[in-house]
Amino acid sequence: MWIYFLIVRIASLWNAKARLLVRGQAAALSLLSEQVRQGDSWIWFHAASSGEFEQARPVIGRLRAAEAAAGRHSKVLVTFFSPSGYEMHKGCEEADMVTYLPFATRRNARRFVTLLQPRMAVFIKYEYWPAYLRELHRQQVPVFSVASIFRPGQAFFRPLIGPVYRRLLRCFTCLLVQDEASQQRLVRYGITRTAVCGDPRFNRVLEVAASSAPDALVDRFAADGAPLIVAGSTWPHDERLLARYVAGHPGVRLLLVPHEIDDRHLHLIFQLFQGRIVRYSEATERNADTCRVMVVDRMGMLARLYRYATVAYVGGGFGAGIHNTLEAAAYGVPVVWGPRWQRFREAEGLIGAGAGFSIRNYKELSAVLDTQLAAPGEAGRKAEDYVRSEHDAAERICRELLASVEKS
Repeated sequence: MWIYFLIVRIASLWNAKARLLVRGQAAALSLLSEQVRQGDSWIWFHAASSGEFEQARPVIGRLRAAEAAAGRHSKVLVTFFSPSGYEMHKGCEEADMVTYLPFATRRNARRFVTLLQPRMAVFIKYEYWPAYLRELHRQQVPVFSVASIFRPGQAFFRPLIGPVYRRLLRCFTCLLVQDEASQQRLVRYGITRTAVCGDPRFNRVLEVAASSAPDALVDRFAADGAPLIVAGSTWPHDERLLARYVAGHPGVRLLLVPHEIDDRHLHLIFQLFQGRIVRYSEATERNADTCRVMVVDRMGMLARLYRYATVAYVGGGFGAGIHNTLEAAAYGVPVVWGPRWQRFREAEGLIGAGAGFSIRNYKELSAVLDTQLAAPGEAGRKAEDYVRSEHDAAERICRELLASVEKS
């Protein structure tokens, strides 16, 4: 762990993101010492980055409401590890304070937990920081893992290192896992303080879909009613396939939301989609309805743009893995992605429901899009039904958290 922190500090000399991380973590303990007052009741949520915080949001809202109903006035601290998560959510309305997580040394963990004295600590999904878990356990603070998922290849279950990593899991008051397979795997290794509560991302995407407002420029772009593909979080391989499809299907429009929106990537996209293409930032009411491809070059818009899709394409499946498929499915549209999806439970669920489609090449992409653009209704209904199947996950998590704290 020390080696990793040293590498980050060295990288901060020239890397802006690493510099934000080092400065933010160095300031976190000072911020706590200034803002935490004796007698405060704090609930601490930790998320690695923005995606994990989206899982936490529905739980925080319900937990705050339950605390208020019980006459408790607990404050909420949210910590992030990544600069992207912190910078995007440092002003979020759900929290009373947002900071970086100080580097996970024993000294930092002891000072952090002693300053905060949280009523409970909640770590989202894959966050297992040994120094913090041990210190929370030592100070008898109830600590939970929420929306976690456990698979055979993880370090916890490997022959040589597994026993060491599993000792960390015993620091948790309860592991609130996404599915029964995770619970059964833990029980086989003697870890029984578990509960199956589902994934609160299902709550979050439904909340976003219900509150999403139309966008005037995209309204104009989609006004003619032509079949519309909304492609989100795309990478170059995704974009090459989509460019070939659009070129061969003149009646189809594409709303493209790339994962990276730097000038170099946007230049490559414009080379691929030659002709009637416009940046969102340069679109006007005059040209928005004459182009066939609109490239969204602003962050934070994707989740509400899937509302315009006839079919959604989610990027990343030709790289490390697909991005958020639930955001699109919440609008009741079929969802298509690349071949690397096996680590994502929701992708498996969408495929099983007949609402999600994995493709390996252009031939498969063309066949799926031809079918779904012609008649998206049935797969779209199945997509929305699947997302609503876990609509109570945040409520179940909140009940388990409060019940476990009362027992401890």
